[in-house]
Amino acid sequence: MAFITQILDILLYVLITFIGYSIGRIGHIYGGHLKDPHHWIYGLILIIIGIYFYREFWGVFIISLGVGVFISDLKDFFNRRIYGVDNVKKKKFWGID
Repeated sequence: MAFITQILDILLYVLITFIGYSIGRIGHIYGGHLKDPHHWIYGLILIIIGIYFYREFWGVFIISLGVGVFISDLKDFFNRRIYGVDNVKKKKFWGID
């Protein structure tokens, strides 16, 4: 029974990570024209907050959400873009812009 609970926990974390990814992509599509910090920074902040509260019940959820937001903007992280407008010609949901 503990094995099933662990599997369900992992699936829940994957779902929350996907929700974070979706939030990041929707933010990229609808807010990419705004001159503000790139959303990988928000994902990193969520990860740090989640690590600080790791022992709490919701700490791992915050880490998962932050990982999803961070992954959705991975290309800007690798290019060291911190602040500014996203220069995207074609906006798409699936991807890491």
